[in-house]
Amino acid sequence: MKAPFLLGRVIFGGFFLYNGINHLKDYKQIAQYAKAKNVPMPEAAVLASGVALTAGGASILLGAKPRLGALSILGFLATVSPIMHDFWNQKDPNQKQNEMIHFMKNMALLGGTLGLLGVDEPWPASVQSHDRDEDSDEVEEPPMRLSQRRMERRRAA
Repeated sequence: MKAPFLLGRVIFGGFFLYNGINHLKDYKQIAQYAKAKNVPMPEAAVLASGVALTAGGASILLGAKPRLGALSILGFLATVSPIMHDFWNQKDPNQKQNEMIHFMKNMALLGGTLGLLGVDEPWPASVQSHDRDEDSDEVEEPPMRLSQRRMERRRAA
């Protein structure tokens, strides 16, 4: 499971990291679109969303505090999607379809992000360090996964 999880994590986290960097780099241009959608303080909103995307994407990509990173991305997707991709308010059929595609893509990304919240930490192949005993070079075992606990209960019964 480590290789597919790591590859998926790199792609998923990299997607958000890339878009966060672009938000920060092109914030004035993106802020014009946000202003057209009646976002208050559009430049500040775009910069804040860029920080959330960059931090969240890097966190997931590296496996460093990934729950916090996933929460950052979750907050971004949950708040931005209905504001920026409000297909239900569009009159033009082409614009309506375009906004619906982006909204549904964001909902799929939100679902993937929710799934990552269920993965126990530390993640496999992550930069997040394991706690070490001061008198030992051994790495403490990560907390038992839910499925492992269920199997232990079944064996004990």
